[in-house]
Amino acid sequence: MSAICQVTGRSPKFGKTVSHSHRRHSRRWNPNVQRRRYYLPSEGRTVTLTVSTKGMKVIDRDGIESVVAKIRARGEKI
Repeated sequence: MSAICQVTGRSPKFGKTVSHSHRRHSRRWNPNVQRRRYYLPSEGRTVTLTVSTKGMKVIDRDGIESVVAKIRARGEKI
């Protein structure tokens, strides 16, 4: 499963960890991405989305119907 949110587009960020002795090592910050099933009343079926926790808040605020319409307008298949 890729760590990219289908709603907000959040993806992993890259940078360095710096130890106490100031040695640097590459690391990756992954977003909190989870697979969630949402029911679409207009289609009478459920869709599975890979969403971050921020994406879940967007779905709660705007509604699943409008979020799915925006995802489809971008050209993603659901």
